[in-house]
Amino acid sequence: MPPQPVCLINVVGLTKRTLAAASGALARVREEFAIYPLEEPLPAVTCTAQATMLTGRSPAEHGIVGNGWYWRDLGEVRFWVQSNRLIQAPTLYRVAQEIATQRGETFTCAKLFWWFNQGAPVHYSVTPKPYYGADGSKVFAIHGSPMDLPARLEQELGNFPFHAFWGPMSGIESSLWIARATAWVLEHLRPRLTLAYIPHLDYDLQRYGPEPDVTARAVGELEQAVGVVLDACQKHGVRPVVVSEYGLVRVRRPVYINRELRRRGWLVTRDGPFGETIETFLSDAFAVVDHQVAHVYVREPRLVSEVAAFLAEVPGVATVLQGREQLRAHGLDHSRSGDIVVLSEPDAWFAYHYWLDEKRRPDFAPTVDIHRKPGYDPCELFFDPTIPFPKLRAFLRLLQRRLGFRALFDVVPTDASLVRGSHGLPAGEEQDRPLLAAPHGTASLEPRRLADVFAFVREALGLGA
Repeated sequence: MPPQPVCLINVVGLTKRTLAAASGALARVREEFAIYPLEEPLPAVTCTAQATMLTGRSPAEHGIVGNGWYWRDLGEVRFWVQSNRLIQAPTLYRVAQEIATQRGETFTCAKLFWWFNQGAPVHYSVTPKPYYGADGSKVFAIHGSPMDLPARLEQELGNFPFHAFWGPMSGIESSLWIARATAWVLEHLRPRLTLAYIPHLDYDLQRYGPEPDVTARAVGELEQAVGVVLDACQKHGVRPVVVSEYGLVRVRRPVYINRELRRRGWLVTRDGPFGETIETFLSDAFAVVDHQVAHVYVREPRLVSEVAAFLAEVPGVATVLQGREQLRAHGLDHSRSGDIVVLSEPDAWFAYHYWLDEKRRPDFAPTVDIHRKPGYDPCELFFDPTIPFPKLRAFLRLLQRRLGFRALFDVVPTDASLVRGSHGLPAGEEQDRPLLAAPHGTASLEPRRLADVFAFVREALGLGA
């Protein structure tokens, strides 16, 4: 009898601490599943965590050193790039396919909203991918393979609520849609391995911090989505394996590391009609920030020690890593990493802001623009509290766009002190680590690291450890 199909459910932000607030579907997980807290890679952020789970390797080996990095050959910072070819190690779905083929078995995989989706060697995929017009307009959409799969899902479930996936209106609607899409895939396509991404805890726990009341409310909403997937697994004979990428911690202060580098004279900007932008080719040092970790790129090797010593004195900075030996000890010795990697204090996080005069901020700063900003910006989760009726402004901007006028959706604050939750550092306590939860007897391996998810799922699929 072939092993059960597996559904790997990535419930972002799930930890022992957040699981303790559950009273519904996740309470069943807490009480009936084997639960393993996992050591995170550095940085503990989405793209690095997912690549680590999918390969069983460190960032130094798979190359995903953050949610984005500086592309030295282009002179550009790029975040949230989707190509599966960026992962420089064999992935779970490729290895599983090869083993199954050697055995003469059938293997199919569905990848639903996990990152590095485009070009992935899977049979079914769905991922967010807007259409971009030559006039700067954008139409929200999802993309996938086969090409008709997104349309089939939206016909069954309604349009994907893109507004609820990221931005100031992010909420449970997007996670519920993904959960229902996962249930539909389990019923109609029957993959041997399904990867599903449920991001809901990432929103309010970053906005307001993992306070008890915030966590209880967010977990209560999350259980609706997780329950949909768990019920579908039970109905269709699929074994659920729940994982998470990181836990979130309370923060109280942003660290404007690029402003410090600019004041020192190392970061150079170019002013223009749309505000200031970082001039990467002329800057001696600048930081690509990613929650509580920053990769600092230094133009001249002779300056690395001086820049590192300067950064070590910046308030909110806890650790400064430089040199291959130190980066190797933290699993980050890769050409994409910064020449220096900086870690924040546990109650701090790094904001990308580099302008010194708010009047010269770039035009993308008060917008949701994940690809243009040279760093991760959690302020995109808020409406600017200084704007009266911000939703009305957003509606008017949309109307202007539809009438053919150029208009910015400038409703996002640039005050980073609003942010109350972050992640990126290894958890200080076991109950704040990401976890793996699975029915008892799913695999003989007892996972201890996020990298062990690879071998655990492979064994659960009956394809060896």
